[in-house]
Amino acid sequence: MTDDTSRSTTTSGLRTTVETYWATADARDWEAFAATLADDVVYELPQTRERIRGKDRYLRFNQEYPGDWHVRIERIVADAEGRQAAARTEFTVGPEELHAIHFFTFDDRGLITGVTDFWPEAYEPPAGREHLVERY
Repeated sequence: MTDDTSRSTTTSGLRTTVETYWATADARDWEAFAATLADDVVYELPQTRERIRGKDRYLRFNQEYPGDWHVRIERIVADAEGRQAAARTEFTVGPEELHAIHFFTFDDRGLITGVTDFWPEAYEPPAGREHLVERY
């Protein structure tokens, strides 16, 4: 992502931020991943009714997520005027493949302020992350 604010909030800049977000998550490069996020980022999982507020908690959530998962971006659509983007991804966890849709919002610097993940089916969250999330 660039330091030039005018470029980071363009449609291309928002797409690049989402690409960087996923590439750094997949590489477990948590410093670079955190650099895509606003301090007050909010992450939501409607299927499990979970919400995480703040960069530190969201970063820790990702660092502690279990399993050897990998992600591949299938498509990104971005709208600079609305400061939003959507991505469709494929996750692999061992032999299992999961598809998900993710909605992103951005601040005026092009940092991610919100992420909402939609997975194919509702599920109960795995144990061990209660200290990071609030249920709704």
